[in-house]
Amino acid sequence: MTRYKEAFSEGCRLLEAVLPEKRERELEARLLLEHVCGTRLETLLTEPDREVGPEQLERYRELLDRRNRHVPLAYLTGGTEFMGLPFVVSEAVLIPRQDTETLVELAMPHMTGGSRVLDLCTGSGCILLSLLHYSVDCEGVGTDISGEALRVAGQNAQELDLSDRARFYQGDLWEALPETEGGFDLIVSNPPYIATSVIDTLMPEVALAEPRQALDGGPDGLDLIRRIADRAADLLTPGGSIFVEIGSDQGEAATALFEERGYYQVEVHRDLCGLDRVVSAVRSFRTGQTGRQDAR
Repeated sequence: MTRYKEAFSEGCRLLEAVLPEKRERELEARLLLEHVCGTRLETLLTEPDREVGPEQLERYRELLDRRNRHVPLAYLTGGTEFMGLPFVVSEAVLIPRQDTETLVELAMPHMTGGSRVLDLCTGSGCILLSLLHYSVDCEGVGTDISGEALRVAGQNAQELDLSDRARFYQGDLWEALPETEGGFDLIVSNPPYIATSVIDTLMPEVALAEPRQALDGGPDGLDLIRRIADRAADLLTPGGSIFVEIGSDQGEAATALFEERGYYQVEVHRDLCGLDRVVSAVRSFRTGQTGRQDAR
């Protein structure tokens, strides 16, 4: 018989290679054990001698082995938290990160009753669904080139009881939108923005496990951001706002992209670590179809 505290100790030992810090090892070993056994935080303290069945122990060791091969914890448990909400994730989507909460928090004040939101490169849907969850009488559309990602987003919408307010379309950015969709008050996006040459230098949990298609922003990392800046004005209502997540070294370049295309109030916002993280801009009331006429 394997007791709960013994399984936990074994998990901590097996994670030493991938997680050098004791606190991180203990956290992930505990979370994986809770996931397999259907237990809670207090179980380790209140039921240390609880039996872990053979099948549970085998499954636990399988997950520990995968974690040692740099599969992120969220993919192993199938979920994570974002903006205080539970989200399902799979290897078809990026794992929602605290950095991206900065984008949601900046965009949220722009949500008024009846606002329509477009989320480009929606992935798990975490940005769009968080905005809808914390707003009243708003609706939104998410697009993604990956059908597998959209299945995850749809599941999240259902579990957050937002299926009646969120719609998802598969395709390349705005090309996914049917003719009936348009006139958005707010556009948000966490597009691929990592330079192609940099991806393989990232930590293995990102470079090896997360979908490359959701990371690769082209030679300078700005391919998708450039395309979004080119067309967003056509999709926004006059005076509508756009918020796009960027790399920490892309603030100046992203600002120039939006300013050159006639947006105003272009700003770069920092995350909790003090790094450039989001560029925001406003569509001019005088901007035409090209989005390039400067209204300032």
